[in-house]
Amino acid sequence: MDFAFDARTEELRTRLLTFMDEHVYPAEQIAEEQRARLASPWDTPRIVEDLKAEARRQGLWNLFLPDAAYGAGLTNLQYAPLAEITGRSPHLAPTALNCAAPDTGNMEVLSQFGSEDQRKQWLEPLLAGEIRSAFAMTEPEVASSDATNIETRIERDGDSYVVDGRKWYISGAMNPDCAVFIVMGKTDPDGEDIRRQQSMILVPRDTPGLEVRRAMQVYGYEDHSHGGHAEVVFDGVRVPAANLIGEEGGGFAIAQARLGPGRIHHCMRLIGMAERAIELMCRRAVARTAFGKPLAQQGVVQNWIADARVTVEQLRLLVLKTAWLMDTVGNRGAHTEIQSIKIATPRAVVGILDQAVQLYGAGGVSQDFPLAELWASARTLRLADGPDEVHQRSLARREIKKYL
Repeated sequence: MDFAFDARTEELRTRLLTFMDEHVYPAEQIAEEQRARLASPWDTPRIVEDLKAEARRQGLWNLFLPDAAYGAGLTNLQYAPLAEITGRSPHLAPTALNCAAPDTGNMEVLSQFGSEDQRKQWLEPLLAGEIRSAFAMTEPEVASSDATNIETRIERDGDSYVVDGRKWYISGAMNPDCAVFIVMGKTDPDGEDIRRQQSMILVPRDTPGLEVRRAMQVYGYEDHSHGGHAEVVFDGVRVPAANLIGEEGGGFAIAQARLGPGRIHHCMRLIGMAERAIELMCRRAVARTAFGKPLAQQGVVQNWIADARVTVEQLRLLVLKTAWLMDTVGNRGAHTEIQSIKIATPRAVVGILDQAVQLYGAGGVSQDFPLAELWASARTLRLADGPDEVHQRSLARREIKKYL
């Protein structure tokens, strides 16, 4: 593995860093002020639309999609350092570049598994940033960390499918621009192969029987960057059979394909959050005095900063190695590394952010600095896309199997 960025990645990194300095960071406070004046907290502040227009003008748009027919045509290894940069402002930058979850994963699903009509109707407007989307998988009544537990039913009825179920923490559902849901449910609940019971289907937001019941908070925050998280009920929701993505029983395989690149994106953005935390720690340390000397001269603070730097450098190498393996040997060949980064990165970044909060004292838990919200986002990623323990279980089994 060559540790140097190639010419295209370096050129995009340079442009993106400038975009962040000139447009994104100055817009953070403006976005909050504009949101406070909106009729609904889920409406999009004007500054976000301005950022999107500027990103498109500068060619910093849809960078995440490796298929050149739809996106920038970057490999995982090329996109990873760009995702890290956007992680420094995770509530603005990914959306500005049309690289925000859950739309990224949904666009990947449609580009890989969608029919021509599905791509025309939903992928194209998503790529253009004209609509948003949601991904409906997690359920409140079952342990959704085991996807085979999902109880939502998708039943064939003539030329239609009927969807019944209750979901929650459905990212993107509160955004008024959310036009379509990708719903995972069971088409064959009694099938012998538990990994062939599930399917995915497209459900337009305005379909009768679909109710966005309430917004779900995350550690007390409303996650505007993802279009909010919601409890959603599907009560006799009828959609055309042509809305099924791929084939019946293909939902589990599609979900696995969706999650591989998504974990690279999440982990690199987490590293960007950690870099922002280290910067804020250093600025605070040189500006504040306690017990007769600057915090920067306090041994415990020096240890925090040094350990944070070492941790970030280790995490970055592991995530880049994973991206390289996904590009060269595929997701299966990178299985161990994909699970390793999902376990290690959120856990370590939460620790760095926690120390940054400690360094800021009362300010660290306030709305005046981004640390508390960054901490909540990072801590949530120890649950999203599968909790730590699920990945540890799978990873341990693979390791033990070598000795059986």
